[in-house]
Amino acid sequence: MLKEAMLYAPADGGKVLCNLCAHRCLIAESKYGLCGVRQNRSGTLMSLVYGEVIAAHVDPIEKKPLFHFLPGTTSFSMATVGCNFHCGFCQNWQISQSSKRKGTLGGQELSPEEAVGLALARGCRSISYTYTEPTVFFEYACDTMRLAKDKGLSNIFVTNGYMTAEALETLRGLLDAANVDLKSFNEETYRRVCGGHLQPVLDSIALMRKLGVWVEATTLVVPGLNDGEEELGRIARFLAGVDPDIPWHVSRFHPDYQYADTPATPAATLDRALKIGRQAGLRYIYTGNIMGGSEDTLCPNCGKTLIRRRGFSVTDIALESGSCPSCRTPVAGVF
Repeated sequence: MLKEAMLYAPADGGKVLCNLCAHRCLIAESKYGLCGVRQNRSGTLMSLVYGEVIAAHVDPIEKKPLFHFLPGTTSFSMATVGCNFHCGFCQNWQISQSSKRKGTLGGQELSPEEAVGLALARGCRSISYTYTEPTVFFEYACDTMRLAKDKGLSNIFVTNGYMTAEALETLRGLLDAANVDLKSFNEETYRRVCGGHLQPVLDSIALMRKLGVWVEATTLVVPGLNDGEEELGRIARFLAGVDPDIPWHVSRFHPDYQYADTPATPAATLDRALKIGRQAGLRYIYTGNIMGGSEDTLCPNCGKTLIRRRGFSVTDIALESGSCPSCRTPVAGVF
């Protein structure tokens, strides 16, 4: 379904300026933005993926991953094709790196009303806009989010954080939580591997917290790319500087896409990242994509295990009114 895009402006020569993400693409007549799913049609910027899902599933919220937002609940998770990055280590590249430039790519029609109805019927507490990059299906997400809020559902973005401040301001009161991929702390890596820049992602994380969005961050630790102690330390120190209560998920990479010859992340590297995060002052650090990792939520004061997890399942929650029952220290999050 075609839908006129939000957050764009006319420009000289029949071009349009897209102000949705930090690329701020200047798009000529009949051309597409870098996401491949927004097109200038006679001076009107159109979204080409409205109401057309390429993936829709019920997931544990821990799979997003969100560990401090409604733990133990399920989230109706949906996506269209498209992304405004082209990360060579993408783990969902089959759908994120598709676009509409060559016509339809399949998918299924699902209206915002139907999406909310499915979420409610399946007992979900939230809707997650995920799998690809939700910024590029912004119009579809916004309409769904409004209906979801009316029905008492929470809204979650799993995102690369490469949206503009205008986009985040538009989501004020609609977006409840986000997991932001902080892929590196190196501008060259962002430019060369992802096709973007570092600073807009940092700005988005800070602005989300300012707007009252619950934020968790994920770093996929790729051997030889972003696994150095100095870089991991810079990531951890930045997050702690924004808010030491931001949970940091350091996730294991497995060979895929353009990094098929890169080995999986050693467990020792993730353990090192845990220590680096603690030294930086972060209170909640987790390892992901690895069995037997650090998955439990511990009291930042006394160390008592408060939430036990096994994979994506929560096996026990020992919080009392959001606090540790032993020392009464509040635990940051939405419980």
